[in-house]
Amino acid sequence: MRRPLLSVLAGLCLMVVALPQALAFEFVVSDIEVEGLQRVSAGTVFSAFPVDIGETINDSDVSDAIRNLFQTGLFTDIRASRDDNVLILTVRERPSISDISIEGNQNIETERLKGALQGAGIEEGQVFKRATLERLELEILRSYVSQGRYSARVNATAEDQPRNRVSVSLDIQEGSVAAIRHINIIGNEAFTDETLTEEFELATSWWWTSITSADKYARERLSGDLETLRSWYLNRGYLDFSVESSQVSISPDKKDVFITIAVNEGPKYTVSDVKLRGALIVPEDELRELLQIREGDTFSRAALTQTSNSLSSRLGREGYTFANVNAVPESHDDNTASITFFIEPGERTYVRRIEFRGNVSTRDEVLRQELVQMEGAVASTDLIEFSKTKLERLGFFKTVDVETRRVPGKEGKVDVNYTVEEQATGSLQASVGFSQTSGVILGANVSEKNFLGTGKRVSVGANISDSIKSANFSYTNPYYTVDGVSRGFSLFARETDFEEEEISSYLLDEYGGRLNFGYPVNQSTRLNFGVGYTLTKLKTDRFPAEEVETFIDNQGDTFNTYLLTGSWNQNTLNRGVLATDGYSHSISANVAVPGSDLTYVKVNHRTNAYFPINEAQTWVFRTRTDIGYAHGYGDTDVMPFFEHYFTGGYGSVRGYEANSLGPLATNNDQLAPGIEQDPFGGTILTEGSAQLIVPTPFAEGSRSMRTSVFVDAGQVFDPDRGFDVSLGEIRMAAGVGFQWITAIGPLAFSLAKPLNDEPGDDTQVFQFSLGQQF
Repeated sequence: MRRPLLSVLAGLCLMVVALPQALAFEFVVSDIEVEGLQRVSAGTVFSAFPVDIGETINDSDVSDAIRNLFQTGLFTDIRASRDDNVLILTVRERPSISDISIEGNQNIETERLKGALQGAGIEEGQVFKRATLERLELEILRSYVSQGRYSARVNATAEDQPRNRVSVSLDIQEGSVAAIRHINIIGNEAFTDETLTEEFELATSWWWTSITSADKYARERLSGDLETLRSWYLNRGYLDFSVESSQVSISPDKKDVFITIAVNEGPKYTVSDVKLRGALIVPEDELRELLQIREGDTFSRAALTQTSNSLSSRLGREGYTFANVNAVPESHDDNTASITFFIEPGERTYVRRIEFRGNVSTRDEVLRQELVQMEGAVASTDLIEFSKTKLERLGFFKTVDVETRRVPGKEGKVDVNYTVEEQATGSLQASVGFSQTSGVILGANVSEKNFLGTGKRVSVGANISDSIKSANFSYTNPYYTVDGVSRGFSLFARETDFEEEEISSYLLDEYGGRLNFGYPVNQSTRLNFGVGYTLTKLKTDRFPAEEVETFIDNQGDTFNTYLLTGSWNQNTLNRGVLATDGYSHSISANVAVPGSDLTYVKVNHRTNAYFPINEAQTWVFRTRTDIGYAHGYGDTDVMPFFEHYFTGGYGSVRGYEANSLGPLATNNDQLAPGIEQDPFGGTILTEGSAQLIVPTPFAEGSRSMRTSVFVDAGQVFDPDRGFDVSLGEIRMAAGVGFQWITAIGPLAFSLAKPLNDEPGDDTQVFQFSLGQQF
C-alpha cells in the first residue's frame, strides 16, 4: 500500500516543480489535447478536468485540475505541458483486468466466488489497482469464513498482459471446517449448561451435529442463540436477566472454536397483580378471562405476548382491527412484578371492499360464497380469518393469504385482500392391466371439484374388462341457493360377470340413481338428505358360492330398492386437502325403506382429526376411524351380500390387498379342492389409523407434499355367519406413506409391513394411488 501512494505523491511533487518551467506564467487556453489514451475516452478526461477552452489559468490552476483528474483512479501518471496556448495532457492509464482465474476451490463454486467479487466491484474489464489484490483475497476469505473455514488461504497474483492489461490468478487453499468444541456459560446457577445449550441452534461437535452442520459457528446463529437464551430466562421469571458478554476464540490451528457466554441471571420474579388500563371497549370481566398470566404466577414474557395477542384479537372481533395492547411489567424489591396491560383500541373500522387475487380459474363469486366477513360491515378479525379458513377448506388452493389495509384518506375504512395460489382440483384415475381370469382391464375416472371455475363438482367414470363393465356420473352444486343449500345427483350402471372367475360364479347387474340435498346448520356443520333407486339383477353360473346360491333360492334374483339417505357432518379442518389442524366428524345412514324387495339399514361413523405438534404445523399427529354396521329388517330380515362392507388396501388397512380382509365365501362342492376362497365381506366394519406426519425430506415447507409414518388396523366381521367381533382378528400394519398434489391430481403410495397377518391373508407391501382424495 505504501509504495504506490509514495509514487503518486512524488509524481505530484515533480509535476508541481516542473509546472513553472513548462507553463511559466498565466495564459488563455486556446485548446486542450490529451495524449496516451487507450481505453478511456477523451470525454471522460474533459468531464473530470475542470479547465475549459478560453479560460485564463496559471500553474496553480493546472495543479488543482490534475489532482481532480487523479481522483478518478483511471491513471497512474499525468503530466501537463504547453505548446504556445495549447494545454497538453500526457497520461498513463491504469491497466484493466483481462481475466480472473480461480484454482483450488472445491467447496464453493467458481461462479459463486466470482459473484462475490462482482458484488465488491471486482470483475473482468474493470480498472486494476494493486490494492485490488488485497480486496480480492479479503472477499474470497470472507466467503470461506462464512463456512467456518478459518484456516483458508488465498494468494492473489497479477501478470502483465499486452495492451495494458493484467491477468489475475487466485490460488486457494480451503482448509478444513472449524468445529465448535465447547460452549461454556458463566454465571448460570438456576439452569445447567446442558439444559440451556439444548435450546441453541449451535452445538458442540459430534457425529450428528457434523451431519446437520449445527457445530459450524456463524455470528448470526450465535446472535439468535443469545436471544433464545434471553427468552428462556424471561419466560421463567428472570426479569432482570442479561447477557454480559460473548466471546469466540479459535484454536491456533484454526480447526476448533470455543464459545464463552457470561450471563447475569438476577432474581426470579412472581406476579403480584395484573391491571387493565385504557379504553376497555369490552367488559373487563370478559377481558380478564383472556389473561394468560395471573397473580401468583411466575413471570413469563411469552405469557405477556400471548395475552396481548388475545386481547387484541378480542377487540378486533368488535371491529377495532388495529387495536394496540402493550404489556408493561414493573419490578419490586421483594422480587415481585406488577403487570399493566395498556389497551388502545383505536378507531372502529369497516370493510370498504373485499378483493381476490391469484384466482385465474376460479370465479370471484365462488370465493365470495365462502366469506363470512361482508363488505360494508364492521371489520372483524375473527370473521376475516375464518373466511380465510373456509377458502382453504375448499381444496382449490395451495395457499391462501389475507391482508387488511387502511384506505388512504378514508378514516375507519379498510380493504381486505385475499391472495390465493391455485392448485389442481381434479383427479384422474386410470388403469391398464391383465389377469388370466379377467383378461385385459381398462379403467378411467375423471373428477373435478371446481368445474370450469364454478365450484361445482362433476365426476365421470368407466371401467371395462372381461368380467366388469361400469359407468357413473355425478354432479353437485354446493351453491344451489344463496343460503348454502347444496343439490346433487348421480347415475350409475354396473355389470359384474364372474362367469370366468371359477369361484363364486354369478352375474350382478345394478342400475340406479341418487338425488341429494345439503343444509348448513352453522359454519362447520351440515345435514344431508337424499333419495335413491337401484335395480339389481342376480344370475348364477356353474359354480356359485354356497352363500350366493342360498340367497337366490330364498330371496329371488331381481330386486327393486328405494333408498333414503341422511348424514350429519361437522368439519373444522383448516384445509380441504392435506390438512394439518382440526377435525371432521360424520354419522351417515342408508335405509332401504319398506316397499323395497329387500329392506336393510347401513350406518357409518367416521372421524378424522389432526393435532399439530409444533407451531409451524410441520409435525402433526393424525387419527382416523371408520365404524360401520349393516343389518336387514322387516319381513326379509336379510342383509344382501352385495351390500357388505370390505376392508384392506390403500385408504383402509395398508399392507393388505384391497378388500381382502374379512369372512371368506364358502366354495361350491363341485369345485376342485384347494381352490382359493374369495372375500365375501361382512356386516360390521372396524377401521382405524394413527399417523405421525413429518417434514418431507428435501421439500420442507411444501404444502403440496406430505410424508407420514403410520399404523393401520381393521377388519370386517359377520356374526350371522359365525365370524363374531374379536379384537384378536383385527389386522394391523405399519409403514411409511407419501402424498403429493400433482398437476393431474393427488398421487400417493405407501410401503407397509403387516404386523399380525395369518396364513391365507393376501398381503401387499407396496401400494399406489393416483387420484384418490385424502
